[in-house]
Amino acid sequence: MAEWTERAELLFKKEGLEKLQNAKVLVVGLGGVGSFAAEFLARAGVGNMTIVDGDVVDITNINRQLPALHSTVGQPKITIVGDRLMDINPELQLTRIQEFLSPERAFELVSPEFDYVLDCIDSVTPKLNLIIAAKRKGVKVISSMGAGGKMEAAKVKVSDISKTENCFLARTIKRRLKEVKIDKGVKVVFSSEIQDESSLKTTDGKNFKKSFYGTNSYMPGLFGLYAAETVIRYLLNRE
Repeated sequence: MAEWTERAELLFKKEGLEKLQNAKVLVVGLGGVGSFAAEFLARAGVGNMTIVDGDVVDITNINRQLPALHSTVGQPKITIVGDRLMDINPELQLTRIQEFLSPERAFELVSPEFDYVLDCIDSVTPKLNLIIAAKRKGVKVISSMGAGGKMEAAKVKVSDISKTENCFLARTIKRRLKEVKIDKGVKVVFSSEIQDESSLKTTDGKNFKKSFYGTNSYMPGLFGLYAAETVIRYLLNRE
């Protein structure tokens, strides 16, 4: 094993590290949630990763996104995050897909070769289609619900989407999943805290996003941590 994985090997054991090294994971969206999730996966020793994002760093990302610095404004997130992941693990088998995930593209992207899909998209229709694609193709998926308008870290949890509460995004996704006969069996990260509706801002609808909530520095990263933990523990414990 590589020297940098010494502490992980003590906890995961050699067999666990080998499971992580052989795993293939898809991370879609490299914003506040996905950038942290991807980094946690890489530092844990996941050996094969595909990352997808079509956005560039905006100055408003600095308060919460891993790739966002004043020096990186205007640069593609896929480049910054991808280079960072390779600097963490030079042996990582990394595929970078620089594009905004259209609703149709989700069905093409998900395939049974992946052991897990992390949905870190913040636009409803592409998120919905990524979940549906994973369910129909039998690929495990964990989806990040709304981190915006939330402040209480202790109210973040992982559950089936059917058990979510006080999350407007989860409510919308649940309703639309039921239209295609999916009412449970989708693992999500969500917060049961009531959202601060006064922090909502509407947009021009570009890239399938009509509005967003104010967000603090730690909640998106915490959502990414929970998503990564779920994936890592699944990979370690499977036969």
